[in-house]
Amino acid sequence: MSTVDLFPLWLSLRVAALATLATVVSGLAFAYILSHKEFRGRNLLDSITTLPLVLPPTVLGYFLLVMLSRRSPLGALYESITGGPLVFTWHAAVVAAYVHSAPLFIKAARAALDDVDYRFEWAARSLGASELRTFLRVILPLAGRSLIALSALCFARSLGDFGVTIMLAGNIPGKTQTLSVAIYDAVESGNGGLARLLTILVAALALAVLWPASRWASRRGVRQAA
Repeated sequence: MSTVDLFPLWLSLRVAALATLATVVSGLAFAYILSHKEFRGRNLLDSITTLPLVLPPTVLGYFLLVMLSRRSPLGALYESITGGPLVFTWHAAVVAAYVHSAPLFIKAARAALDDVDYRFEWAARSLGASELRTFLRVILPLAGRSLIALSALCFARSLGDFGVTIMLAGNIPGKTQTLSVAIYDAVESGNGGLARLLTILVAALALAVLWPASRWASRRGVRQAA
């Protein structure tokens, strides 16, 4: 029996971790702005943020491929800084996973921040706390459990991205082949056993992340109800 190549597993974990980190950091900033700031064009920004959720993955992947290619300004800038192109590298897989998961995080994180009782924020600000300190010491702790559960969801979503990843990063064994792309490759080559094994592996990893986060968020709901 031939050994199973574990490269797609390690690459998928690395891609999902980096994409989730980028999603949480930038997504919290976007969610806070959309939740707490009034400015012209806020609804347009919210719509642009939502757009990747409704576009077909292949359309979104093609759009990113054009926008980040070597001939585009962004792609040329990236290549001038790093010395190599972005597309068809594992870094492109991180970008694909980020674009696939960030809109979901931003929409749900905005709702979580909106649920925080504004009286706690007013109390902190009236006691002299800055906006940043209020966010870090008051808002985040109150919305923390929801945000952590949401981060776990984004990790699982990044772990299983396929459509955007294969368009932007391609299917290069040992270089850009993630678990979801490896499953597609196994099916195309007629290797049903490997496809089933990798499918079970992806599902198990996602469940291992989502189940503890879901239980933790549920405890918060029970305590609040009590």
